[in-house]
Amino acid sequence: MGQQGFDWDATHVVPHLAVWPPALDGLLPGWREPVVSFLTSPAGQALSVRLQAALDAGAVVYPPEPFRALALTALQDVRVVILGQDPYHGPGQAEGMAFSVAPGVKPPPSLRNIFKELQRSLGVPMPADGSLVRWARQGVLLLNTCLTVEDGRPASHARWGWEVLTDSLVALVAAQARPVVFMLWGGHAQAKRPLIEQAAPDGRHLLLQANHPSPLSALRPPQPFLGCDHFSLAQRFLQSNGEKTIKW
Repeated sequence: MGQQGFDWDATHVVPHLAVWPPALDGLLPGWREPVVSFLTSPAGQALSVRLQAALDAGAVVYPPEPFRALALTALQDVRVVILGQDPYHGPGQAEGMAFSVAPGVKPPPSLRNIFKELQRSLGVPMPADGSLVRWARQGVLLLNTCLTVEDGRPASHARWGWEVLTDSLVALVAAQARPVVFMLWGGHAQAKRPLIEQAAPDGRHLLLQANHPSPLSALRPPQPFLGCDHFSLAQRFLQSNGEKTIKW
């Protein structure tokens, strides 16, 4: 249980962010120090002021647990990173991991395209729901670059300061000796490529680029998402480096 009485593995959670700052004792090894360092920095304090003001004004903020991705995948266990932009902004959708939706919620179009590509490239059957917790527990870090959003207002918390933290987390993963697959879908995620290459100049990681899986861009050249083979390429890379493959 966290300091606010929250069970990180509970299946029933409040549908939106209830308190700020949230409990941090559910964070897995490797993440607590950078998160605390950020929250106590000027950028983190400024973010906290804005978030608290929004909550005090009655704003509905998602997801209920902004740091949930860091409570499911330890730094030392990261084998694949999938970068998203900001959380889903509809009621009950966001569950604190990029692209993932809570069990029982209909997968949004981008996630359906991800499942289509998995089915096409690896023959993975369409899953029963859109929760990607099973990926996270295998070392897939599902990280949005902005960790909160207001109901019905996409990108409403962009440039509030979250990117300072998430950039540092991406660089931290890239600095690890373990070879990692980075899936960079869309221009927003691909903008992080220099950050990764700077942290790992020896090129030990596999950086895969394609359009965002959104229906607006999934088939658009020159790097369509559907047909990109990222999941099969990731499996081969992991296997060639002596790592377990992911059970997608």
